[in-house]
Amino acid sequence: MHSIYLTLAGSTAASMMALGLTVASAAPIELNFWDMNWGGTAYVDAAKALVDEFNKNHADVQVTYRSVPWSNWYETYVTAIASGSAPDISTGAGFQAVQFYDFGEILPVDDVVAAIGPDAFSKGTLDAVKWDDHYIALPWMVDIRAIFYRTDLLTTAGIEPPTTWDEFRAAAKKLSGSGTYGIVSSGDSGGSHWVPTSMINNGSGMFDSERKAAMTSERSMEALDFLGGLVADGSVNPSSTGYTSDDARGSFQRGEAGFILDGPNLPELISDAKNKTAVLPPLKGPHGDLGTVYWVNNIMVYKQSKHPKETMDFLKWWSDNQLSLWTKGDSNGIPARMEYQKDPYFQGRKHVAYIIDNYLPVARPMSAVAGGTFPAMNEVDGDGFLRTLVQKIWQGQSAVDAAREAQAHLEELLKK
Repeated sequence: MHSIYLTLAGSTAASMMALGLTVASAAPIELNFWDMNWGGTAYVDAAKALVDEFNKNHADVQVTYRSVPWSNWYETYVTAIASGSAPDISTGAGFQAVQFYDFGEILPVDDVVAAIGPDAFSKGTLDAVKWDDHYIALPWMVDIRAIFYRTDLLTTAGIEPPTTWDEFRAAAKKLSGSGTYGIVSSGDSGGSHWVPTSMINNGSGMFDSERKAAMTSERSMEALDFLGGLVADGSVNPSSTGYTSDDARGSFQRGEAGFILDGPNLPELISDAKNKTAVLPPLKGPHGDLGTVYWVNNIMVYKQSKHPKETMDFLKWWSDNQLSLWTKGDSNGIPARMEYQKDPYFQGRKHVAYIIDNYLPVARPMSAVAGGTFPAMNEVDGDGFLRTLVQKIWQGQSAVDAAREAQAHLEELLKK
């Protein structure tokens, strides 16, 4: 009997080995993580190192990291989905998840949010990824806009940092002359951010509460007229229309303008003028409103994943361990998780700490006034009509006419 059992056991073991089924030799689950480049080379290196750390501590699950360039990013994901080769998990544009969820290609991450705890995230960031009564992605980074100023230029001109629209307009006008301007901007996406920023700052937005286009609402028009007034005063560098965001930063760094709208990392990008740069207090609009625009960048899980549980586990681990994406990778933006915002890396940078304390509480998404997210937002965000609008404003064209054209275009986008 004993020899029979040994024979059977040996035969079974041999069969399992032949099939690759022994516990010792079981292949790990493999996940594919596609990540946009949220910084430079340092970011990619930090993200790869973080994946390596996960792999080192999870022998049963191994993650392959791929850095996806922003050029043709949308086609990259759509093609992968259509061919059945979508990643298990990815980062992406702020409204990518909701559009792909509407396609039936994204899994809700409600359980991950519950496991981490909703209170761990900055106010409003979870609302920005909620659709169809589900959290369709996990917030990880907030890309926010603030107005920076050159302390030396304002001091020389005897100007106190403005706190209202009227004060800002007067300060910009006083700074303009002899080759210097109150404001420098651009004609690319960075320059277009003046549009939602000024609208939100005036208690308005690109949409009304029913998610209908509101580019020509009374408050929105008031905001665009404000931008047009800055141009009429001669306060906006006329080269702004043709400038890229990097061109505008270069001009600001050289002291050719007193104000610029940009992200929290601006001082790190203009090292020569870092010590001469500060953040304005959030401006108070003519009706007493405070506000700016932000994008809640997020991580999403794809329905094509063959290992959704393990992917969700990795998502939580990534969120719990991602601080090094900033401390070692110099990632753009501000963490969505509040515990990371308190880290010395951010609190030691006075401009970032100021934005966290003063701008983040009054920030609203690009979907304001409606708020939240909805499928059409991905196409709206990726469309170039806001660039066209701001270029016309910087050129001194009628804000009313430009707004009407933008309104008609936005209405068409919402019909798709």
